[in-house]
Formats: sequence, structure tokens, C-alpha cells
Amino acid sequence: MSASVDAPQQYKQPSRKGKKAWRKNVDVSEVQDGLRMLKDEEIKGGVLAEKPSEELFTIDTTGSDQIRKAHLKKHKPLKADEILAQRSAIPAVDTRKRANSKVTDGVIGPKSKKHKSDWVSKKEWLRLKQAAKDGSFVNKDEETKLYDPWADAEDPTPYDDPQFDYLEKPKPKVEPDTLRQAPIPLTANGKQVPSVKTPDAGISYNPTFEDWDRLLQQQGQKEVEAEKKRLEEEQKEQEKRRLREEAQGDDGEVKSDDESAWEGFESEYEQPEWLNKKRPQRKTKAQRNKANRRKEAERKAKWEEKQRKKEEQAAQVKEIAAQAKEKELQRKQQPQSDSSDEGDDTVLRRKPLGGKTPVPEKPLEVVLPDELQDSLRLLKPEGNLLDDRFRTLIVQGKLESRKPVSQTRKAKRKQTEKWAYKDFKVPGLE
Repeated sequence: MSASVDAPQQYKQPSRKGKKAWRKNVDVSEVQDGLRMLKDEEIKGGVLAEKPSEELFTIDTTGSDQIRKAHLKKHKPLKADEILAQRSAIPAVDTRKRANSKVTDGVIGPKSKKHKSDWVSKKEWLRLKQAAKDGSFVNKDEETKLYDPWADAEDPTPYDDPQFDYLEKPKPKVEPDTLRQAPIPLTANGKQVPSVKTPDAGISYNPTFEDWDRLLQQQGQKEVEAEKKRLEEEQKEQEKRRLREEAQGDDGEVKSDDESAWEGFESEYEQPEWLNKKRPQRKTKAQRNKANRRKEAERKAKWEEKQRKKEEQAAQVKEIAAQAKEKELQRKQQPQSDSSDEGDDTVLRRKPLGGKTPVPEKPLEVVLPDELQDSLRLLKPEGNLLDDRFRTLIVQGKLESRKPVSQTRKAKRKQTEKWAYKDFKVPGLE
């Protein structure tokens, strides 16, 4: 086996096809030697051909003390020291471990990620949380209070100047009346729902049998009623569909009586239309006066009936107001420690305030017998605190229920075609 490590090459042979003829295994030893020399010069400090003369040559008038001492001592260093003393001008590869390295094993992400521009650090978040808790935001330079959107801000426009008389005077900011009113809850009994309600004893991970059975019976009865209602609606829909299909098969023509036609009698449906119509006759003055008196009597009777209904409604309103006042007095006389003051968020009013979107349904909080766990360690967390809090705000009347907008509405664009291509002229026919 040959010990040569050079590139394979052929014997030197003059080209018979020109100077630029291609040959396989061309001798590139000169190119490799030149590249090797260039790399050695770069390691030792740079390419000599590219350096100016001031860096290559110097005029020594005094001589070197180190050379003089070396000649006097006649000491020759070891070859190992010479090799170790050589230093390259090219810096070595940095092998230090950096904290922000993004090189991973492909499974675990980097520990330090580059945060977004709107990212808030934990230190800043704690500062904002404490400032919101204290009721004022403290800056490094000065202390500023919370921003009041209804406060009168100074307007730099000089409206008192006569040259700005044509400008409309700014209207003062008025706080809406609803801002001072308490939110109206959506509960059926009209009572307010607490933000964090005490959970029922039946949904515990280790409840008593009585509490768990009571909650299970309540939820089961609700589901049975909902299923009955669904079946009734489905039956009504099937009946409507059947009637619709029957109506489609009927062409609307009146069927004649074959027996009466056979006996020589015609039914009233088969008579001509002009025979059924009455001829218009001119009414006499007595008949017109009689019709007017009848219309006046009907109008008077309608008016009296309307007035009677108004009086009944007014009496009913007074009676309802008296009952409401009596209930309010009874509620105020009751002790404040009564637990019935809290509203029930499961039973809501029929129509929510504002939009037509219904309030989200409350999740089913009941555990089946095979899912009961007697240990807190074996309990599986369920539910979502964000969804529960969002529904509580809607029931309290602080937010309105809306449908989520999954796809925003885009602007309508009208596409037209230019008619410039129709404006042409034929040469010779002008």
C-alpha cells in the first residue's frame, strides 16, 4: 500500500485539444502547497505580501539586549518549549458554555427564551401588582395617582382668543348615570351572587352519603326534564314535517262530488263564479244612516272597553307596588346573617339584560359512584377557574354575554373591469 497522501494524478502529458482541455486527475500539488503556505502565514500573523514595509522592516541602531545575553549564555531551549511558545494570530474557538445557547438535544427547549417586546418580567409584574393593591402607581421620578378618565383635562387650544371664535366650545366630560348604579344580577330571585361562592358539600372528594345522594337526585331530575323537553320538541318537529309533506302533494284543486254529478246535481263548488257574486245595489239614505249609527256604536264600545282595561291595569299596578313594598319591608326586617341573601346562579331569569345571547350553562358538578375518591392525592382536578369567574361576572351583571367572534368581517371589495381596451381605432377608417 502506498504511503502517499497526495491527490491522484496522471503522468504529465501535453494536451492535443488545446490549452483549456479537461483532464482527469490533474496535478494540483502546486495549488495545495500555495494554500498551505498561505494558511501558515495567516497563523503566524498575516500574509507577508499584503503587509506594508513599515510592519516588515525596522532599523535597529542599539541592538537587542536579549540577543546579546543569549549569545553570552549560549543556551539553547528545548524543542518542546519552542512548539509550546508558538502562538497563532487567529483566535481559538470559544468552548465556554453560555446561558443563552439555543443548542438543545431536540427534545427539551432552551432554558432561556427570547421574550417578546411586550413581555413583562416577574419583577415588574410584582411591582405593578403591589401598586394596584396600594391604589397608586409609584414611578422612579415622581409619584402619580391613578388616571381618572372623567376628570377635566387642560386643553392647550386657546378658545378665549378672538381668532378662534368660530371653533365650537368643548363640552365638559359627564360621568354616565349607570356608573353610579349597582349592577343588576341575572338571578331569578334578584339577589346578588358572591364572587367566590361556597361549594356544595355534595361535590367534595369524600362527601357524606346524604349530601352526595341529594345532589345526584337534583342533577338527575334536571337531566330527565331536559330530555323530556327535547323529545317533545322532536315530536313537534316530526309532526310539522309530516304536514309539510302532505301539503306538497296537494295541488289545491277542489274535488267534485261524483255521485251528485251523476244524479244531475252540481255542488256549490262547481257553480260559476259570477253566479255567487251579488250585484252591487245603491243604498238608500236610511240604510246609510243606519250603518253610520252602527259604526259609531261600535267605536264607542271599543273606547269604553279600552278605558276599562286601563283602569284595571292601573289598579293592578298599584296592587303589585304595594306587594313589592311589603316584601321589601319584610326583607329588611330579617336578620342580615341569613344565608338566603345569596342568589342562586343555577336558576336565572328567562331573558338576560341586553343582547339575545344566553348565559353560558353552569358545568355539571357531580361525581358518579365509580369516580368517588376517598383520598385527596388520588383526586383528579376538573373545571376551569377562568370560565367559572367569567360566568360569575355575567350573572352578577358586570359583563354581558356575547358570542365569540371566530372570524372577523372583511371589507367588501367591488371588482370592476376597465373598458379602455374597447377604445381602439382602425387605421384607414377614421
